[in-house]
Amino acid sequence: MRGTPHIASRTSGVSTHADGKRADGTRITRTRKRTLSMAAAAAMALTAGGLGLTQATATTTAPPHAAAAQAAPDISVEKVQGHLTELQKIAEANGGNRAHGEPGYKASVTYLQEKLEAAGFTTQVQEFTEGGATGYNLVADLPGGDENNVLMAGGHLDSVTEGPGINDNGTGSATLLETALAAADSGYKPTKHLRFAWWGAEELGLVGSTEYVKSLSDDDKSKINSYLNFDMTGSPNPGYFVYDSANEPEGSADVQKTLTGFLDEGGVEAEATDINGRSDHAAFSEAGIPNGGIFTGAEEIKTEAQAQKWGGEAGKAFDPCYHADCDTTENVDEKALDVNADAIAKSVWKLSE
Repeated sequence: MRGTPHIASRTSGVSTHADGKRADGTRITRTRKRTLSMAAAAAMALTAGGLGLTQATATTTAPPHAAAAQAAPDISVEKVQGHLTELQKIAEANGGNRAHGEPGYKASVTYLQEKLEAAGFTTQVQEFTEGGATGYNLVADLPGGDENNVLMAGGHLDSVTEGPGINDNGTGSATLLETALAAADSGYKPTKHLRFAWWGAEELGLVGSTEYVKSLSDDDKSKINSYLNFDMTGSPNPGYFVYDSANEPEGSADVQKTLTGFLDEGGVEAEATDINGRSDHAAFSEAGIPNGGIFTGAEEIKTEAQAQKWGGEAGKAFDPCYHADCDTTENVDEKALDVNADAIAKSVWKLSE
């Protein structure tokens, strides 16, 4: 999660205003000189629009699909925590971080890609250049479903250089990974085509997701029914926020309603938050694609009312280790990680039916 928001209260809940807009409400556009490159070998088109990506298919045979089960399985928080432990080990072995341009980031991509391919996903790696370094987006498609009607779920995989980035955004990345693996393992056969993505260089200005959307043709964009974004889902002093669909493309209200409903089912009352251009949903929003997401809070301060509703400590940041070297596996609230993981999986199943 990038940027520093300004908190503004409203009757319906907390609204977090990011630095992605000027005071007059207009969006700030940042222009960067970037080069988008695709690996020359084995390049293929993801869709009819000719998205150039490096493709790898599973080298092991996925388990035979049983009869389609439309109900989402319970996501094991222990398995999600296991992925977080691996991301922590990767950071420790690579200078303490998993940042863009650093070896820890590429090792993180490799870890996820190997898991996904073993489960039967088709994976693609998209390369781009930012700040003189090569960045990578990892995109994974579950075979089957209507490729003209795609549900996409993603989050950024990179950390800041200051630390391992386990809450920001190991939590969203690990939960997406385990949700994807559960879809393959359960033999889920959605009506829509299901695509997952892990973005690079988010912490430098949403670079990876922006490059991905820029590389899509108008026809490619029209095939994406909606995009779900998960960035920081286990803050140690957690809030339970869903992205506010106001002023978002038509269809975003359905995403917000679905996420809110499954959080409520998990025993928490969510608040709507407006994070504007602060995370990777922004490029999809600007392309007119319905979107939404879940967020447990960063450097903002938890109010008394929120502490009464959700527990935790009022007057303290949702994540005191935001963008710091203490953002380790010790910086994650297990209950928040668990509740959000189940809400995310149930929302993916519901919205891909």
